[in-house]
Amino acid sequence: MRLRWRRTPLGTEADRATFRTLHTASLASPALRAGLTQPSAERSIRHLRTLLGTPAAALTDTVSLLAWDGSSHHHAEQTADLATRTIQHGATRVADRREVGCGEPSCGVRAAIVSPLVVEESIVGTLQVFTGAATANLVRAADEVSRWVSSQLELAELDASRNRLMEAEVRALRAQISPHFIYNSLGAIASFVRTDPDRARELLLEFADFTRYSFRRHGEFTTLAEELRSIERYLLLEQARFGDRLQVTLRIAPEVLGVTVPFLCIQPLVENAVRHGMTGEAGHITIVARDQDTEAVIEVEDNGAGEDPDKVRRALAGDAELDSVGLGNVDSRLRATFGDDYGLVVETAPGAGTKVIVRVPKFAPGVHA
Repeated sequence: MRLRWRRTPLGTEADRATFRTLHTASLASPALRAGLTQPSAERSIRHLRTLLGTPAAALTDTVSLLAWDGSSHHHAEQTADLATRTIQHGATRVADRREVGCGEPSCGVRAAIVSPLVVEESIVGTLQVFTGAATANLVRAADEVSRWVSSQLELAELDASRNRLMEAEVRALRAQISPHFIYNSLGAIASFVRTDPDRARELLLEFADFTRYSFRRHGEFTTLAEELRSIERYLLLEQARFGDRLQVTLRIAPEVLGVTVPFLCIQPLVENAVRHGMTGEAGHITIVARDQDTEAVIEVEDNGAGEDPDKVRRALAGDAELDSVGLGNVDSRLRATFGDDYGLVVETAPGAGTKVIVRVPKFAPGVHA
């Protein structure tokens, strides 16, 4: 028995046209999400012209041409003037042969449709469509495409604002690294210079590596392995100061070491644990990192005096008056990176110690060290 396989059409022609349009838009989107620059314009303009099906198209900023695609390149010299007039007009306009006329007998361009690109209510550039006839449908299409391009540029600006905010938050967190810790660490190192110079040298190297990591200038993300390595240096320095009074237990699953996390998102929790866990004669800090399906779970726990839950809620809300190293800062950055489901969870009560739980997805779009 022979079975015949027959190819069936993928929907109607309207369905296929919709798919082609969406696919072409998806090709232009990544470049536009980088903002309106010459490289992004050059990568996206070909796809925008394909969307509109015109002989030529251009993208400009407010003063000059950024990218051109198509025939009749001699019209590129007109784009700056067209942009200026459209910005003054404030809306999509059609330039007729009097504005875009040329002396080339073979040139089919008779009109240009120029639409402003608007970000946060300010015109940042124009989309220019060069054609033989500026029909009503083409004008409407050019206007809609320019609105879509503007929405992608709006998202790019939101991304840039978010990144600037996160960088400011990291700078603020660096500023909260206790001067007392630095002073006490150097004091502990100095105490070993005569009695144990080799250990003093090792501690000084650990201190240098810790400060180098904490004040590094590149990257808003790191791996959990790098964050834990810096935490280990921090704890070595604190143990040099407190001696046997500070006990540390680490239980780290190797599977989660490569997970990407926001820079300085675990270290402040450990600093808090040491600060609040060493209120008595001795303190015990436990750090656990485990694999849980699609997530990594990190727990930082101390056996200190615990805290009033209301104060913890205020700290998570960013109350600067509380004695907490960046708890609200870390919580807000985790939520901004992974979503509101990934904020800090704090379990505490007076006299019961404190446990802070961090959940992060093993893989998140756009998040990489």
